[in-house]
Amino acid sequence: MISPSTAMDGLAPSDQQDAPPSPLPTVIAIDGPAASGKSTVGAAVADRLGYLYFDTGAMYRAVTWLALAQGVAIGDEAAVTALAREAEIDVRPAGEAADGRQYTVLVNGQDATWGIREPAVANNVSQVSAYAGVRAAMVVQQRRLASRGRMVMVGRDIGTVVLPDAPLKIYLDASAAQRARRRWQEEQARAGQRSYEEVLAEVRRRDEIDSTRAVAPLRPAADAVIVDSTALTIEQVVAQVVALARGTCGLDAA
Repeated sequence: MISPSTAMDGLAPSDQQDAPPSPLPTVIAIDGPAASGKSTVGAAVADRLGYLYFDTGAMYRAVTWLALAQGVAIGDEAAVTALAREAEIDVRPAGEAADGRQYTVLVNGQDATWGIREPAVANNVSQVSAYAGVRAAMVVQQRRLASRGRMVMVGRDIGTVVLPDAPLKIYLDASAAQRARRRWQEEQARAGQRSYEEVLAEVRRRDEIDSTRAVAPLRPAADAVIVDSTALTIEQVVAQVVALARGTCGLDAA
């Protein structure tokens, strides 16, 4: 797998300036583990390119949130799957909302943007997202949205399952410690009560569940470009992905 930073460093300045840009990909798939920065990077890349941003994790969180709200047992796979098939989940731009949201999530017409970020949802979403029926129901909706084109789609199985033919696939990674630190800082900014150690334990638990589940386990697509953001700023990561999309860094994924 070729590193984007290596490929970019290998270009002479004149090559970077004079090479004609390639046509933009119709869809950009960004995968990676919990708290790797997929949402922040995906939203920024979409804004830079004038694309629609869509975080597929919001769908699985929405199903989990709905199950908890309606008293459906998370361990009842059949009941949760039925709920997922019937749920109306929509993701819209943040609009004029001034509470720090990246987008608005509606579940059966109700604004659940922050509800799906509650700790109870985070503690159960991996189990819900592992259900084959739930994933099948969500994939149908995800592919429908992607068919419109000009979209940055973020998740854990976009390049491997949802959009295996996506023209540009990114796998964004970072150390568990760094990812937990980012998540903890986000929670602290919203007056969160959990300790860093609790968040780190959750991140590691999510990694274990997501990477070992039988249905669509978390892994890079064979032709994905792996970007390790542990020591990079958000802007550096965004710049690399935008360069890949514009074909200005001379990179062929392998």
